[in-house]
Amino acid sequence: MKKPYARTVYLFSPTDTRPYNLSRFQIDLFLECPRCSYLNNRLGVNRPKGFPFTLNNAVDELLKREFDHYRKKKEPHPMMTEHKIDAIPFTHKDFEVWRELFKGVTYLHEPTNFKVSGMVDDVWVTPQDELIVVDYKATAKDDEVNLDADWQISYKRQMEVYQWLLRNNGFTVSDTGYFVYANGIKNVDAFDAHLDFRISVLPYTGNTDWIEPTLMDIKTTLANDKIPEAGEECQYCAYRDAAGNGFKQHVLSHKK
Repeated sequence: MKKPYARTVYLFSPTDTRPYNLSRFQIDLFLECPRCSYLNNRLGVNRPKGFPFTLNNAVDELLKREFDHYRKKKEPHPMMTEHKIDAIPFTHKDFEVWRELFKGVTYLHEPTNFKVSGMVDDVWVTPQDELIVVDYKATAKDDEVNLDADWQISYKRQMEVYQWLLRNNGFTVSDTGYFVYANGIKNVDAFDAHLDFRISVLPYTGNTDWIEPTLMDIKTTLANDKIPEAGEECQYCAYRDAAGNGFKQHVLSHKK
């Protein structure tokens, strides 16, 4: 019987010489909470899974199909023309692998022996053969979408990891990427079994300088036998601590 929250892939070991698979998500997890990262990668205890974002995934799939239509035609999507982005959807023999779950764009970072990976939504290319990383997002809010919220730092880091991966695969990559943001319109009189969206194309200038030092920090942390401190705002660790103390106090009170 499979244990709840247990990993099915091999765990990090300081003595293992195999390259260790480290996804873009795992990098972000470490920055959010080193303890959760350690529990996951070293001890094999995952955080409980959240609910799947099936509607968001459907929007992602529809956007991919739409851009793939223009990819086959080697023409810019009208959205790109509207925003004066001089590019077309990129075509490459490995492009579908880059989009595939548990595969993505990969690069072996030799100083840490991490095989870093990230699954891209889309890539565009300029006439100068410069790649542009594109990420699809979906939401439903009354205000116009933007990238100003503190929690959206994970979106920005996500794009920067993709830019870093593609550069390390030998491509010229623009510092500027784009978020294609679909915002569901709620203030309509009738649902009529369909949902309309306003699409925004938001530019973001990435900076990948943080990635190499972070990978080194992850390696140092995972190679240490001491479990690191929790992230300051990690609700999972706060819950574990509170639950553990609650159980302990309950047991002690019933021993008297």
